[in-house]
Amino acid sequence: MTSTFPTISISTERLVLRPLDEDDVPALAAMMNDEQITAWTSVPQPFGEEGARRWITEYAPAERTAGHGLDLAVTEFLTQRLVGVIQLGRTDWHVRSTELSYIVAPWARGEGYASEAALATAQWLFTDQKFERIELRTAADNTASQQVAQKIGCISEGVLRGACIARVRTDDGGWSEARTDFIVWSLLPEDLEGAGEQLAESGGYTSYTDWN
Repeated sequence: MTSTFPTISISTERLVLRPLDEDDVPALAAMMNDEQITAWTSVPQPFGEEGARRWITEYAPAERTAGHGLDLAVTEFLTQRLVGVIQLGRTDWHVRSTELSYIVAPWARGEGYASEAALATAQWLFTDQKFERIELRTAADNTASQQVAQKIGCISEGVLRGACIARVRTDDGGWSEARTDFIVWSLLPEDLEGAGEQLAESGGYTSYTDWN
């Protein structure tokens, strides 16, 4: 029997992580057309509202139902504005391991939202879901993503050479693909001791299952 993640909402002092909703379509479409997101993800470009709607109504529910992963909208607690997305994927329920990735809207960068959301997700995975390993992969030149991994306590395990396809701007304003390396990071429950204290100082988080 395939294991699946529950429908979940996770709250921190500043953020609410919840399932993506059709009301998120305009904000998600706008966010995914950002230059940095285009460069470091494989999301088709241009990314319109129809693509955002399919992600929310088809792809994300199918991934959760199949037990492959979980997609969560990251929103500001006070304004409910979409800050970004947390994704869990390549989940192995026997090993109790999953891969975590994060996307942050351009207007929300520099506020520590990615690390706050990722850390809260990791705490939930290790405590409520009894996971034993979280893996992150960051492109070799994506220093912002690497800083998030370091901040939440991840340990760098090595390099997957030539395993990542990034996108770079061409002289005519278009995009071309460039091969680069992946840095592999891991996070185990014991790695969260210091990071957990940091989260507690900021207010901690509360999880609510069966969110709707």
